Amino acid sequence: MVKDIQAEDLYQLKKTNKQVIVDVRSPQEFQEATIPGSINIPLFSDQERAEVGTIYKQQGPEAAKEKGLAIFSKKLPDFIGEFKKLDAPITVFCWRGGMRSKTAATVLGLMGIEANRLSGGIRAYREWTVDLLNHFDLKPKLLVLNGYTGNGKTILLERLAAKGYPVIDLEKIAGHRGSIFGHIGMTPANQRSFDYNLLEKLLDLEHQPYILIEGESKRIGKVMMPDWLDQIKEQSQQIFIHLPIEERIRNILDDYQPWLTPDQFMEAFQLIRRRLPTPVAKEIAQHLEEQDFSQAVELLLTYYYDSLYDYSTNYPKSQTTEIYANDIKEAEEQVEELLLKLQQVH
Repeated sequence: MVKDIQAEDLYQLKKTNKQVIVDVRSPQEFQEATIPGSINIPLFSDQERAEVGTIYKQQGPEAAKEKGLAIFSKKLPDFIGEFKKLDAPITVFCWRGGMRSKTAATVLGLMGIEANRLSGGIRAYREWTVDLLNHFDLKPKLLVLNGYTGNGKTILLERLAAKGYPVIDLEKIAGHRGSIFGHIGMTPANQRSFDYNLLEKLLDLEHQPYILIEGESKRIGKVMMPDWLDQIKEQSQQIFIHLPIEERIRNILDDYQPWLTPDQFMEAFQLIRRRLPTPVAKEIAQHLEEQDFSQAVELLLTYYYDSLYDYSTNYPKSQTTEIYANDIKEAEEQVEELLLKLQQVH
């Protein structure tokens, strides 16, 4: 018998046992957005799904079901074989909790493989996510790593997360670094994926005394963080990291590796060229053409990003902590000292 579970139960199942969540939608649907941690075992390929959809529109649901069954029956042994490799409880889902997930769960049951089915599919999960995000009651304090572009805030978050500190890396979830060059070398997330992963991180860390995040604009690439999170971030303690400009340039080059995609950097630069003094813009363009990226980055920091940052940050002294370091390692040590003091207070 197929057991239907609700969207709000799925997160708890994931945390309390080794639940395997299987998205049985097509690969393209899976790539666009899925429930965090899911794997994809599709009933139909992208082409097969399009074919069944066309028949549904032109001939009606019964003809579409017959075509779908004909396609699926040929791949049934391989489909079952993929599920037999899973050594854990299973929940399957599709778009609306309809025929695809019902068929998958029923067939699995006939083969002795028990599987839950997500009621309402990923559409219901999306509704649950949006509702919870809009009304989320954040208990931990936010500690915001801030500072000029290239000061290693993302590197610090990664290192602190690896040591077990409570971190939400908004840029990683967004698939974007938050600058005009921020998409290069990354896969930008859509709003659905961002919301799913952000909510899961918030739920994972809701019992921590604090959460470390990076100072970001409300919009990060293609996505927007919730209004309430942006407001709390702006009202929270800001930890400003200061590194020498040579270190900042090195961090940017290590992160972006512009020599791998020079054309993309030139293309992105054209979007901000008018905002720079004409001689400076011309010099940056020449450095980019010659692949002298260090000089280009230094000019971009001096004449664009640093002044932009000064304009956008204006916090009272009581809300800020300044950290001056010669490199990332030294900054990391100072941030950890700060966190240790905070833990002692609590």
